[in-house]
Amino acid sequence: MEPLKERLQRWIQFVAEVRAELARTTWPGYKEVRGTTTVVVVTSLIFAAFLFVVDYGLRKAIDFLFSAVVH
Repeated sequence: MEPLKERLQRWIQFVAEVRAELARTTWPGYKEVRGTTTVVVVTSLIFAAFLFVVDYGLRKAIDFLFSAVVH
């Protein structure tokens, strides 16, 4: 196990590197966040509607096949 002093130095170096990286980071503005959130929500709704239609159609097809086999 490494000595406490070495672990503390590594931790301090890690925090310094994280702070330096965060200083280089560019954060999106409100308009950009709102725009991308809107795209994600709309895309999710479109996929949900598509999957609902596919699921409903497959369920009806399977019900039709089972009813044809039983009768």
